[in-house]
Amino acid sequence: MRLKYTFLTLFTSLAISTITAQEMGFEEYNPKSTLVVPGAEITKAKFPFIDVHSHQRDMSVEALTGLVSHMDAMNEAIMVNLSGRSGASLKEKIDNINKSYPNRFVVFANVDFEGAKDMEWGEQAAAQLEKDIKNGAKGLKIFKSLGLRNKDSDGNRLAIDDPRLDAIWAKCAEMGVPVLIHAADPKPFWDEMDADNERWLELKTHPRRKRTATDPAPFEQIIQEQHNVFKKHPKTKFINAHMGWHANNLEKLGELLDAMPNMNVGISAVIAELGRQPQNARAFFIKYQDRMLFGKDSWKPEEFPTYFRVLESNDEYFPYYKKYHAFWSMYGLNLPDEVLKKLYYQNALNLIPGLDTSLFE
Repeated sequence: MRLKYTFLTLFTSLAISTITAQEMGFEEYNPKSTLVVPGAEITKAKFPFIDVHSHQRDMSVEALTGLVSHMDAMNEAIMVNLSGRSGASLKEKIDNINKSYPNRFVVFANVDFEGAKDMEWGEQAAAQLEKDIKNGAKGLKIFKSLGLRNKDSDGNRLAIDDPRLDAIWAKCAEMGVPVLIHAADPKPFWDEMDADNERWLELKTHPRRKRTATDPAPFEQIIQEQHNVFKKHPKTKFINAHMGWHANNLEKLGELLDAMPNMNVGISAVIAELGRQPQNARAFFIKYQDRMLFGKDSWKPEEFPTYFRVLESNDEYFPYYKKYHAFWSMYGLNLPDEVLKKLYYQNALNLIPGLDTSLFE
């Protein structure tokens, strides 16, 4: 009787375990591919590159020394730190660069838009930006808080195309430095969080990223505000971060590039979109090869090989490193060398003043 009871208990336990496995949620389901195809990880870029989209809070001499060791291993010639801030903080970062690795790091200045008041406020912000550029900043970085979170002195959402900011964009044209701007978030953050949403897992694991038409405004409105600025200031050179959140619709992005000659695009944080459409993306990179810039965004050296492999190889079906961004596999674009060189460094050299060209000879 006891043996029968033990067998029944064991059978019930196995049955429950099987049912639990069958009812596994999407979050847990992450199978290892059984596909065997040629290909290998690429840990070092084929050509020296400029990362135009990095964020480093600590730019002490000690921190810079640590960064350079990782950069050298990947063939990264120059890092652009977009978190330069302004005033004394920015100058301290540049001083540390100049006394340690003066040709390996670049800093972009930032503007604090919170509490923008009137046209005079804009002129004062532009004057401070001019000081920052004269102190060594090579460009201006606009964070997504402009258009999403920043409020003016009356407590209203500060639109990207608010005329009180015109002096800032004009100052960048006058000083000959680019503006790297991140506007909004991926469009699915505004869509219904249901089974049709490709970003469902990201929204579940990061619920604060969910947006609505009133939180704080529709995606289309924020993006249009950005484009309004590009068109209003044709002499200012803009780098649209994350391919303007149109990497999943390259036909539309091409139309925007055609309409706005002063707009360039960085590929930071959208390699997963490119790696799932290798033929389409390859044709796009070739067509717009003079308008594309390499960038990564988050500083995680272990993630760079996926970028190199997508851009340089013709490998098939290899993994992406972050499931909540992309639950699909990657394919290589196998870009021609002349396109890779423009993407990796030539276009950045043309847009960002004062870089050491000898690093790329």
